[in-house]
Amino acid sequence: MSTAVKHHSPGFLAIVQDAKKRIREIDIEEYKRWRDAGEAGQLVDVREDHEWEAAHAAGAIHLSKGTIERDIEVTVPDKNARLVLY
Repeated sequence: MSTAVKHHSPGFLAIVQDAKKRIREIDIEEYKRWRDAGEAGQLVDVREDHEWEAAHAAGAIHLSKGTIERDIEVTVPDKNARLVLY
């Protein structure tokens, strides 16, 4: 069985690089500090449906990677809201 390697277009890679400038990765300890300080924002579970159904973090909403682009503006209309995705 061969494994296909995905090669993304330069345009897509440029969009990803631009987005990464505005996205900050955190660890669970930082999230817990934000939560304890009341600054955690909205927790968003981006895993697949079956993973969400098996278990998810308390207070999280579910927007899988296949639907988040379509549904995020309706689900979280505040464009300044802090979103924490896992």
